[in-house]
Amino acid sequence: MAEISKPKGSPSIDMTPMVDLAFLLVTFFMLAANFRTDEPVDISIPSSIGDKEIPPKTAVLVSVDKGGRVYFDVKGGEEVRTKILGDMAKKYQVQLSNEEVKEFSYMSGSFGCSMGELKQYLALDGEGRKKYRKEDSAFGGIPSDSTHNELKDWIYFSKNRMLDYGKDQFEKESGNKGPNGEPLKPEDFKPKFILKADMEAEYVRTKQAIETFRDLNINNLNFVTSQEAAPVR
Repeated sequence: MAEISKPKGSPSIDMTPMVDLAFLLVTFFMLAANFRTDEPVDISIPSSIGDKEIPPKTAVLVSVDKGGRVYFDVKGGEEVRTKILGDMAKKYQVQLSNEEVKEFSYMSGSFGCSMGELKQYLALDGEGRKKYRKEDSAFGGIPSDSTHNELKDWIYFSKNRMLDYGKDQFEKESGNKGPNGEPLKPEDFKPKFILKADMEAEYVRTKQAIETFRDLNINNLNFVTSQEAAPVR
């Protein structure tokens, strides 16, 4: 009796749908993710059990690194940053070109230099700014002592400009709902003042920053900490 020959070979699986799905997921996460801002220094912050989140659109952030240098950042977009820079340049009589103003308005993350050093900082390329962020940098941070306190002016002008920005944003978004589904309130768009100090920084430098806020009658100051579990009771 003749034997029936069986076809040789293994079954094939079409991987095309799986590959398409993988690329769709990668594209989704790339478009939906919020990329972390490249901060000028790494700051080791103390931990706490606080659960308040920093609002990304209305934050005015002051940072103190472990060497005591002070950095500043303000959200609100390019227009707000341009107006604040104009206020500072006018007070300190610093002439900036249109290109320098534009560079500052698009700059992401904190910066730590005096107004006299700002033109030099803005002229740096990417690699130059990375060197500027090192501990041995020639830039000494934003002046914040009792004899020369540029930080106070940065905060003051930012407060005024961010209040105007918040009013405009509330008018545009008042019909939307908040994260918890509640109606948005004007208070949600007021500037949030935040201090982020390295846990190894000298207390006197952090105290100077706190007193600067206090001198401006800003008492609703938020401190950045890393979250830890609440104690079990």
